[in-house]
Amino acid sequence: MGRRFDSFVMFAEMRTGSNFLEANLNAMPGVVCHGEVFNPYFIGKLNQTSLFGFSMADREANPMALIRTMRAQTGGVAGFRYFHDHDPRVLQPVLEDKLCAKIILTRNPLESYVSWKIAQATGQWKLTGAKAPKTAQVRFDAAEFEAHVTALQAFQVQLMHALQVSGQTAFYIDYEDINDLDVLNGLASFLGVEGLAGLDASLKKQNPEEIAQKVVNPEEMERSLARMDRFNLGRTPNFEPRRAPMVPQFVAARRVGLLYMPVPGGPVAQVTGWLQGFGGVEGGFTQKTLRQWKKARPGHRSFTVLRHPVARAHEAFCAQILSGDFAQIREQMGKIHKLDLPAPGADYADAAAHRAGFIGFLAWVRLNLSGQTSARVDVHWASQSAILQGFAGFQGPDMVLREDGLTAGLSFLLAEVGEAAPPLPPAPAHDFMPLRDIYSAEVEAAAREAYARDYLAFGFADWGQPPR
Repeated sequence: MGRRFDSFVMFAEMRTGSNFLEANLNAMPGVVCHGEVFNPYFIGKLNQTSLFGFSMADREANPMALIRTMRAQTGGVAGFRYFHDHDPRVLQPVLEDKLCAKIILTRNPLESYVSWKIAQATGQWKLTGAKAPKTAQVRFDAAEFEAHVTALQAFQVQLMHALQVSGQTAFYIDYEDINDLDVLNGLASFLGVEGLAGLDASLKKQNPEEIAQKVVNPEEMERSLARMDRFNLGRTPNFEPRRAPMVPQFVAARRVGLLYMPVPGGPVAQVTGWLQGFGGVEGGFTQKTLRQWKKARPGHRSFTVLRHPVARAHEAFCAQILSGDFAQIREQMGKIHKLDLPAPGADYADAAAHRAGFIGFLAWVRLNLSGQTSARVDVHWASQSAILQGFAGFQGPDMVLREDGLTAGLSFLLAEVGEAAPPLPPAPAHDFMPLRDIYSAEVEAAAREAYARDYLAFGFADWGQPPR
């Protein structure tokens, strides 16, 4: 049987049956699992502090060298177990290695959590035929369990994404299936090795009782689980593409350590004009030159400014659509989505027509952000949530200010760097009808549908109203 892989990693967690699965992997001809090689407290096995000539200090200094040595010195397919809290430096290289097979072992998180609590209480982490079983009832802690589930889910999503983008697949196996000989022989076939004649019998299942019998507060556990949103019903769906950090658009003051990270569609010209009061501005950064700028200015501060979704969308509607700048998107809006638009550069005849056109634009934006149009999600009307997440790809801002409190926010920012505040120049106006002339409850409702994520993330009240 030809081998598809030269090594493997078993992604698992505590109390998922990884010891049992490791024992059966080691029973397969040509397969050697070396345990938790990157556990922070030991190497491979409990109380073991060296492996293949590597001490824990050696492993800390060069973890990938340990993997290379393990593979070179193991006859056959070498592997190890990796949990979400093991050395993060090895995760990405292992995930990207297509000659390294991925085995993903999972278990009902409530069962693994309760089993973990019992193991903590009894000190018994393995059960073999030579040991008497120890048992205990434990207390279910709702906050601790939710943190447990959150960590597991985040790690599983990370694994799934890494496999998807690299075009790989993994062998998924559940705790309930690790004692199924046919399933384990399917795993052997996946690895490209001979299967098993029978299961390893050295390890026994611990705590076989029902979960309700293992906790001292089963009623509280049931109530807590009922309150958990298992299916994330309150989540606002997000179909926007990930955005780049947009570092070349960042603007820095020449004389002081202030860096503005603009959100397109916001008060960009006004804030840039304000920064001009500090000896002018510079921009066109790359990530390298921006890091150099930061290093040369200890105590620097970065900031961005949010604009109310209604005002920002209206700015995009006027500056990008009514102006005629985005001709192809205008054409699609008119032909496919039947949006009534005046001639490029012209405004509507009256406020009612402008309001109707803007509401139509907001309806189109909702479809666009939901991935239901063929047009690009342009940065001028992309959600501000997505733009700030893009900033975080390089580094998030120190401060997030709001346009409606811009003067106070900039004054606070300047106090951080020990500077006096120059006057804030007026915001430039366009030649189209102002928002105040066409705003209505229907406009607000359309904006809330289009920008539900931003309203939720940043707590915007209705446009023109103070925060509640």
